[in-house]
Order: sequence, then structure tokens, then C-alpha cells
Amino acid sequence: MWRVLRRAVTAGGRRAPVPQGRWCRCRQPLASAAGRCRGQAWAESRTSATITMPEVNTDHLDEQQVQLLAEMCILIDENDNKVGADTKKNCHLNENIDKGLLHRAFSVFLFNTENKLLLQQRSSAKITFPDCFTNTCCSHPLSHPLELEENNAIGVRRAAQRRLKAELGIPMEQVTPEEISYLTRIHYKAKSDGIWGEHEIDYILFVQKDVMLNPDPNEIQSYCYVTQKELKQLLDKASKNETLSHMENNPSHYYTMSNTIPVDH
Repeated sequence: MWRVLRRAVTAGGRRAPVPQGRWCRCRQPLASAAGRCRGQAWAESRTSATITMPEVNTDHLDEQQVQLLAEMCILIDENDNKVGADTKKNCHLNENIDKGLLHRAFSVFLFNTENKLLLQQRSSAKITFPDCFTNTCCSHPLSHPLELEENNAIGVRRAAQRRLKAELGIPMEQVTPEEISYLTRIHYKAKSDGIWGEHEIDYILFVQKDVMLNPDPNEIQSYCYVTQKELKQLLDKASKNETLSHMENNPSHYYTMSNTIPVDH
């Protein structure tokens, strides 16, 4: 697998404390003056009082994707410690993100035996970043005992296996959690539009294997394998707002591979 991606993350496989005082992309501080993380403060407020959540009309959104908004994500503090759980909907509303809501997520980079990276183009039905190209699979472990287990990131790796099947149709026996390598974590924050966005501690996972693909069209509209050189060319074109043949002309296609801060080192 590509040396350039290995250099993009620091020595992986360690659950080192996330450094304090780091800043996200939009320059919002990650910790309060009192020393408590904003995610912890959010969790405490959720348990101590009734919180009025933002009202968002989802009638115009894809029905299948709206159903997924009820999934329970894992709320964490800036050190990736679990502090609670909340719906996927609440975790991805910019109004909540601006208040410090932070959740656990993962990004899978799957290479075949020819050392090509599998990219996917998100479907137009997706609520965040529709039509964007990204790496192989990006999603969230759920607040469920099997995916909450933290030893050697096994819960996150189980979640990755589940989503590789759900999105790309990869049979679960073809990619087991033991074949998924955990490298490191990054702190990632970005807005998709005026309503929806992402704010997460993202586990970077690598797989190298030839797999069978049967993508769900509600999740993925296209996919391709690229070499390191081809990916660099695509990124260069996207940064210059040049036309990208089978890709939309938008640098945010690569939102998982940019606008991030490493949190393991």
C-alpha cells in the first residue's frame, strides 16, 4: 500500500491520548475554559435536563436514508472516551456540531492486490456530501455492545465489516475484522451544507484484498480503482476546479482525505 498514505498518518495502532488544545478546521476550540470537553458538557446537559433539539424537515430527503438517521452513534470527548449516545440525525446537524457534539467514526481504505485504491462516489440520495467521491467506505460504529468494544479497535473494525457489506456488497466472510488494520485516528470537521455536517474522531482503517463488489445504488452511484499517480492527478484537478470526467467538479469530493488533524502521534 502506498507510502504516501502511510506518511499521511502517524505511527498507528496506538490509543494515545488526543492532544489538548487542538483546533478543528473552522477554528473552534475543542475544550472549554473550565477544562471539560464540549462533548462531555453536551452529554451532561442531555442527561441533566430536557434539551430542545433542532427541528429539521426531512420530507424532501430519501426515505431509506432518513430511516438511517435513527441509528445511535457513539458520543465521545476529544480524547475519544465514550460519553453517551445520540441519533445519527442529531450528530450530523450543524447546529449541534457548533455546540461541540462529537462522535466516533471510521474511514476504510481498501487496496486490491494490484495496489490500487478503491474509491466510491456517494449516491445523490445521501444526506451529507451527496455525489462526492471519497475513499472506500466512511461510516460510524453504533452504540451497540459489539461495536463499543475498544480493545485494539475491534468494535470499529466490526462496524467497518458491516458497512463494507451494506454499501459495497462485499461478503462479510471476504473481509473479516482480523483483516482490517487500524492505523491511527484523525479529528475531522466539515460542513456539507447549511444544515448538515460532520464532526468526528475518525479511525483510519486499511485493507488489502481482492473482493467481490455489489454496491447498493442507494449508497453508491459509481466506484473505481485508482493508482497512486491517478489519485494525485485527481486531487490536483479537484484543487484547481478542473473538470474530472466521471467525477463532479468539486474539491470536497475528497473530504475524508483533507481538512483533518491527526490525533494519534
